[in-house]
Amino acid sequence: MKNEFTLAFNEVLEEKGLPREVILHALELAMASAYRKAVNASQNQHVEAKVDMDTGKVTIFTEKEVVESVESPITEVSLEDALLVDPDAELGGMVIVESTPADFGRVAAQTARQVIQQRIREAERQAQLDHFRKQVGEIINGVVQAVNSQGLTIGLDMKAEGSMPRKEMIPNERFKNHDRVRALLAEVNDNPRGPQIILSRTHRNFLRRLLETEVPEIYHGVVEIRSIAREPGERAKVAVSATQPGIDPVGACVGIKGVRIQAIVKELSNEKIDVIEWNADPAIFIAKAISPARVTGVYLNDRAPGGKTATVIVPEDQLSLAIGRDGQNARLAAKLTGWRIDIKSVSEAGSETLQLVRSDSALLEQIGEELLQTIQDLLVRKSEGRPLSAEEYDKIAKFIDRVERRLVAARTPEKQAEPEKPIILEGIPASAYETNILDSGLPEHVAYILQEGGYNTVAELATEMRTEPDNILRLNGIGQKAMQTIRNLMETLEQQAAAEAETAKLAEQAPAEEIPAALEETPAAAVEEAVAAVEPVEVEAGIVETVPGEPVAEEVVPEEEPSLEEIFTLRPEVLTATEYVDEEEEEGEGDKKDRKKPKGKKGRRFVNVEYDPDKDVTIVRKQHKRGDDEWSF
Repeated sequence: MKNEFTLAFNEVLEEKGLPREVILHALELAMASAYRKAVNASQNQHVEAKVDMDTGKVTIFTEKEVVESVESPITEVSLEDALLVDPDAELGGMVIVESTPADFGRVAAQTARQVIQQRIREAERQAQLDHFRKQVGEIINGVVQAVNSQGLTIGLDMKAEGSMPRKEMIPNERFKNHDRVRALLAEVNDNPRGPQIILSRTHRNFLRRLLETEVPEIYHGVVEIRSIAREPGERAKVAVSATQPGIDPVGACVGIKGVRIQAIVKELSNEKIDVIEWNADPAIFIAKAISPARVTGVYLNDRAPGGKTATVIVPEDQLSLAIGRDGQNARLAAKLTGWRIDIKSVSEAGSETLQLVRSDSALLEQIGEELLQTIQDLLVRKSEGRPLSAEEYDKIAKFIDRVERRLVAARTPEKQAEPEKPIILEGIPASAYETNILDSGLPEHVAYILQEGGYNTVAELATEMRTEPDNILRLNGIGQKAMQTIRNLMETLEQQAAAEAETAKLAEQAPAEEIPAALEETPAAAVEEAVAAVEPVEVEAGIVETVPGEPVAEEVVPEEEPSLEEIFTLRPEVLTATEYVDEEEEEGEGDKKDRKKPKGKKGRRFVNVEYDPDKDVTIVRKQHKRGDDEWSF
């Protein structure tokens, strides 16, 4: 039967939910501390406590000095007692011996209770801290325990408590005690009184995690969330793109009859969500971001004084819809795209464009006075309150488009003529120029802040860190902790760049591979060799002038030149039946030795090709020079 100590120990394990080793270690430390306090031992003296889980007996071991005569039993032990523990003990040495006091059990229990409780609380707090730090950025569930003016107190797993400040709550959202809440675990801080857990329902990553939960395509990576802009409780815009062809990213997020998106809208207290398809072209992306308003034209100017500016032209009846209530739609579109958006109606943009053309002589010559007068008459009619037809509005829109395109074309040479800022390439790997900032490995909130700041690739961020790092630190939401993660990324990039440079250096030093000899014996080469062997070349009859002592060039004298079809359709038996006759072989061997060819030069000879129809063979006869001007066959 288990004793009372074992039962109490197991009860503590079950109540605190901590590992057995943690509780046992805390108990041993508490017993060692109780011994020090009971006998007034020094903190420098080594003290160990061992607990027998079967009997509950506590044994204390201390380190003591071996002496001949013991004066202080707390720190000294006699040589005879030391030899019982360690046969190699010597005078002046240190040994660990058992030093459990006679009445240590009850005294230790009273003294160590507070220490044990403190150790258990510390172990419990550390376990909570480790558990929730792993879940930062994820959605967790909790139960409302208290509601006050500062926010909510929410009970979580492992008997932990989280807080949701008012600024992290969706406006006009009300909770009461014992309500279940889903929220994003935004931050976990260490605190002497326990981990400080901050929850949020207004963070845009809360919407991201809800989309991952409701849309399997996003969870599995088939559909990717490119950007999120949100005003909690009012409206949100989400840009998505498909990573595989044939996938409709917007349809996947909305679901059949809007089932998927409606579940998220209900969770966010009826917050309206616009899901748009992301596009690499900023003009198309901005036009979609202005939805549900219809857009006539989008004109970009990345050299505007206020930063990258997009002028959006919308029809008259779409102006209020494009701007939204209190400018909400335009504001969210600007956050989503990272561009400063200036929305204008067709008539307003037409008036400004007309004034611009009037003030620019070059544009005035290109556009023409007749068209300007027509547009001016239409705008005057509009200002007087008279209606314009759809064709007339379309004419004004085409005029605006024509002028804006000319302005863009005029700005392009100026942009190219400006001295470009030096781009630091050293230490930036080539892959960084193609890696999106959202795929850089930085924390998601940091990556989105950088994207809104205009840094779309990792290379742009690395260049800015080398030139003006203070510009990054000035971004709203970037602190010292975020800057440290960015610096860690820069160190990783430098290591990748060094590895790539070393690989390129080794590739340059490596010798070029020689072409294998086997490649020369290809079927095409064999055909060319066979053709060259039978292809005849015409030679004029008569004496060929040569220089004495020089070898004669080898030529082929054919009877008739075959066509290309005949060359490639030669029968194998004809080629193999060709008979080569060298009349020089009939002469003596001595004559052949006397006529040695010059070294290093190939002898060139004439041949005569004859065909014997009786034998069905081709006879090739070589010609040899007998004298200065005499040839024989």
